[in-house]
Amino acid sequence: MSCTAVTAHRAQLGEGPFWDVPTQALYWVNIAGKQALRLMGGQLQIWQLPEHVSAFIPCESGDALVTLSSGVYRLNLETEALTLLCVADPQPGNRGNEARCDAQGRLWLGTMQNNIGEQGEDLPITRRSGGLFRIDANAHVTPLLQGLGIPNTLVWSDDGAHVHFGDSLDGTLYRHAVKPEGQLEPARVWFGPHERGGPDGSAMDADGYIWNARWDGSCLLRLTPAGEVDRIVELPVSRPTSCVFGGPSLTTLYITSAASPLDHPLDGAVLAIEVDVPGTPCHRFAG
Repeated sequence: MSCTAVTAHRAQLGEGPFWDVPTQALYWVNIAGKQALRLMGGQLQIWQLPEHVSAFIPCESGDALVTLSSGVYRLNLETEALTLLCVADPQPGNRGNEARCDAQGRLWLGTMQNNIGEQGEDLPITRRSGGLFRIDANAHVTPLLQGLGIPNTLVWSDDGAHVHFGDSLDGTLYRHAVKPEGQLEPARVWFGPHERGGPDGSAMDADGYIWNARWDGSCLLRLTPAGEVDRIVELPVSRPTSCVFGGPSLTTLYITSAASPLDHPLDGAVLAIEVDVPGTPCHRFAG
């Protein structure tokens, strides 16, 4: 599989790729650089934000959500005005990390102790103060999990009865059953740890297999529904951070990455590779 960088942009910490099917546009963020990015029609647009941003997700109403350190905001894509939607996690010193919308268009947001300094430098993680929260279209917040280290990966089964969710501090991906009223059953270990790096973000394909980016592993792992390694996809970056299926047939895998001490030329790029199975589509925020 050949990889190409989709733009010349290089992020300190690229994350949160989202493919918008109606507009055939790719959204992602540079967390440490405080940037929200969109590639649409071959044109790259960058919104510079006042705080670290972990996700950039279009809304059905026409604007977009950005998950900033101080809360979840609506971003007017024309005027660049920010309007607070909610503060999902009131814990001081936390920031958003993983964020995806489920099939109902509700935002699930995983938070963690902030580990990024003002200049983008790494800060130590000293506590498991993160949580997982679900945010409805009306901005109602439902806490789901607490005591998290580094939340990563949010993908759901077709029927929404299970969610796969990871904690990179544990090197493990978990599987939760979703109760009828929306709360989560206790976690079951689904995969990990594994010698090829730590688990970061993931995407699910049409066969129910999960493609997991491996931080410091220079690869993606394609994992079977039973949680076994189906294949290893080698990548020309040290720290892939997440991936999403896009393109007209959802067979292009877009992979975000971060800078690394190894300083590979493509570190921080968004890569694109063509794969032999289509993915499942992303969902806009319903509000």
